[in-house]
Amino acid sequence: MQKKRTRLEIIRDLLEIIKKGREVKITPLIYKANLSNNSIKPYLAELLENKLIIDCGISGKKAFKIEKKGLGFLEEFNKMKLISDAYGLG
Repeated sequence: MQKKRTRLEIIRDLLEIIKKGREVKITPLIYKANLSNNSIKPYLAELLENKLIIDCGISGKKAFKIEKKGLGFLEEFNKMKLISDAYGLG
C-alpha cells in the first residue's frame, strides 16, 4: 500500500503537472494529480495566492500556467528531496 502524500508533495505534483502541460485545464489536472474537485481547490487557491501559478483561462475555462516562482519552488523542493533521501529521511 502506498503511503499518503504530504501537503508539499501534492503541491510539487501539481506544479510538475502544470509545468509539463504548459497550460493545463482543471479537469486533466484533477485526474493527473489524483485529487477530487473539492480537494484540489485549496491547493490551487494557495498556489495562485503565492504567485506560483497563474490562471490563464482558455476559452472561458480555468487553466493554469506555472510562474517563475513556481519553477524555483520545484527546483528547491527537488534538491531537498535528494538530500533527505540521501540521509535516509525520505
